[in-house]
Amino acid sequence: MKEGPDIAHIAALIGDPARANMLTALMSGKALTVSELAEEAGVTIQTASSHLSKLDQGGLLRPRKQGRHKYFSLANDDVAQVLEGLMGLAAGSGHLRTRTGPKDLELRQARVCYNHLAGDMGTQMFDSLMAQGHLVLEQEGLQLTPSGATFVRTLNIDLDALTQNKSPLCRECLDWSERRSHLAGSLGRALLSRFEELSWATRNQKTRIVSFSDDGAREFERLFSVG
Repeated sequence: MKEGPDIAHIAALIGDPARANMLTALMSGKALTVSELAEEAGVTIQTASSHLSKLDQGGLLRPRKQGRHKYFSLANDDVAQVLEGLMGLAAGSGHLRTRTGPKDLELRQARVCYNHLAGDMGTQMFDSLMAQGHLVLEQEGLQLTPSGATFVRTLNIDLDALTQNKSPLCRECLDWSERRSHLAGSLGRALLSRFEELSWATRNQKTRIVSFSDDGAREFERLFSVG
């Protein structure tokens, strides 16, 4: 096909190992400096700057300057969703960068996918919300039901503010480790933020692992048990 979106260009940008490592590091949702991303990619700062320039020009990054430093983050949720999908494809095909170990098990249990909860606990939350009738999948996509709106408000989440955002309220995101859906969109982001506010969970910005306290794990199971 000679007309239409140029997927080869985007694929080439993501496909370089150094750039792929940088983009994966930014899946934590945290903005990182050139030197931090150079360390993640295992390249010099000069080489990292060249890679970041290409990613920026390709629309995959959002650069911001603060003081003497320039920070980079993923451009938007769409970029994160593509990266998570590629991780799922790679994992499903057996293309893993490291052997399974404790950190890998923790990542599979609960981790940050850009700005929302992923891993086993992320898919459990999604399945529970669907089973309780709080979410439904309709022709136009994933929708929050009236009972879901009530549930969200019981967690002191400002649903009215979320619905005014430009980003979708609810969106499915394919989990790379579980190969099942977890909840993305502004609601997915708000739920993870609320878990942190309640001190149920903390995120490790370096590894993307989300750790739940004992109380947090109990509350999570109470709210999102799956029959």
